[in-house]
Amino acid sequence: MAKDFTSGSFIGRWLFAAVLVFGTYNPSGFSYVGWLLAESTTFGPVLAIVGLVGLIAWIVYLRATFLSMGWLGVSLGAALFAAIVWLLVDIGWLNINSAGVLAYLLLLLLSILLAVGMSWSHLRRRLTGQIDVDDVER
Repeated sequence: MAKDFTSGSFIGRWLFAAVLVFGTYNPSGFSYVGWLLAESTTFGPVLAIVGLVGLIAWIVYLRATFLSMGWLGVSLGAALFAAIVWLLVDIGWLNINSAGVLAYLLLLLLSILLAVGMSWSHLRRRLTGQIDVDDVER
């Protein structure tokens, strides 16, 4: 099962990344950060548990992304997405004065970058025939 990789596998990873990213923060305020910073919120065990589950998910996604793509791959991916945003602004499809739209686009691109990072070992194996092997700790 772990060797099988389909477009559905990537979409599943991306959907989870999108839920993680947009659930952590989004401009609408319907997110963990919005919930945490609301005036009516009092810190309690539910807020702590949700925060810890989110933190664990972030660590899993970030660790897998950086282990599979490395700093160079993540930096190049971020640079590619920055150039795409620049292109959209340059051709007039995106207005940099609309902060909400820009924030949603950046969050979407972050979720795609995390999904690519989670899927990179599978994609690399398909493209090159090479297999990534994690370092074994002694």
